[in-house]
Amino acid sequence: MTPLPITHATLTTALGAGCAAHTAAVAAGRSGLQPCTFDGVTLPGWIGVVDGLEGLDGSGGAALPVALSDFDCRNHRLAWLGLQQDGFAQAVTAACTRWGAHRVAVLLGTSTSGILETEHAYRRRGVEGAGAGAGAGTLPVDFHYAQTHNTGALADFVRTALGVCGPGWVVSTACSSSAKVFGDAARLIEAGWVDAAVVGGVDSLCLTTLHGFHSLELFSPEVCRPWDAGRSGLSLGEAAAFALLQREAVPGEGPAGHLLGVGESNDGHHMSSPHPEGLGAIAAMRQALAEAGLAPDQIDYINLHGTATPNNDAAEDRSVRAVFGTEVPCSSTKGATGHTLGAAGGVEAVLSLLALRDGLMPGGLNLRERDPALHAAYLGENRRGPLRRVLSNSFGFGGSNASLVLGGA
Repeated sequence: MTPLPITHATLTTALGAGCAAHTAAVAAGRSGLQPCTFDGVTLPGWIGVVDGLEGLDGSGGAALPVALSDFDCRNHRLAWLGLQQDGFAQAVTAACTRWGAHRVAVLLGTSTSGILETEHAYRRRGVEGAGAGAGAGTLPVDFHYAQTHNTGALADFVRTALGVCGPGWVVSTACSSSAKVFGDAARLIEAGWVDAAVVGGVDSLCLTTLHGFHSLELFSPEVCRPWDAGRSGLSLGEAAAFALLQREAVPGEGPAGHLLGVGESNDGHHMSSPHPEGLGAIAAMRQALAEAGLAPDQIDYINLHGTATPNNDAAEDRSVRAVFGTEVPCSSTKGATGHTLGAAGGVEAVLSLLALRDGLMPGGLNLRERDPALHAAYLGENRRGPLRRVLSNSFGFGGSNASLVLGGA
């Protein structure tokens, strides 16, 4: 594919809001994870919480404008907070002026959307004060399912908030969601349907996610430790990440980077476990390299999916070695942000762009004793060096795999 300019990018995670906060956290080797105390949940484990999303009394930066109040839920407050960082909303406005608002797409990923809002609504069924005429078992009249819980609500919210009227949709393929939308954007731009696209993803914490991963025995009781011999599961997080892809770079501005190649596959091996030999992951990485016209030894760093579950890390290690051998430096950043599920692909794409910009490969956090059965060139501490091209992996439930090759500005 022709290199596609990524003109602007931003992310908001438990490490902070905006690229500068993440640059500082990565350089310092700081994690944003903390013991789980979310919404009364008492499960043992660690989570990455974004501060400032509770309450709409006007005191927090995430409070939605009155015109967007029907969309109010934790997921959209997180999206709103993310859009305000790094001049991103202003960059989209400029793109609409440049191309026309109807020529700008909004393509996003999520897995939970506004489920927390529905969980709270069910707690309030028939409770006095839940709304006029509310009876036993009746959902509150101020609960707006279509604008909150509905998966497509995220794209509707972002399109409305940004004043964009081009194509819009949400991909929900678990942890590959917000990586796959980069491919969707590239295809729409190549086909001539649009000239620019807002891509990325937003996922927020909710009870369904916390209890669900606990019941699957994937939620680690201690902080997640990717590639560690004693790893016992993932730590969950929430995040918003956005990137703006345009047909041409903005005159007089250097882009944040370039999308060079996208690989997608689905091995369909199991509902939740990856193919043990990483066959789908191998196919996605090889396709991304082929689209970029690159050989494996032309990749300088790999941002791994790296969830810290025993099976996922083992399968990814096999797949990375099958494609790249054991020489390309790689690491997982989930020890810093937690696994942000449908937002993970977008988060790690932006982290990869920052690595390219700063020449800093993040060391994987919380590593105590490297698993001797894993042989990829995993970084246990930060490493500096010139980077030209990186690959970012995102592998989801059901064998949905996506790999992105990104180049520097």
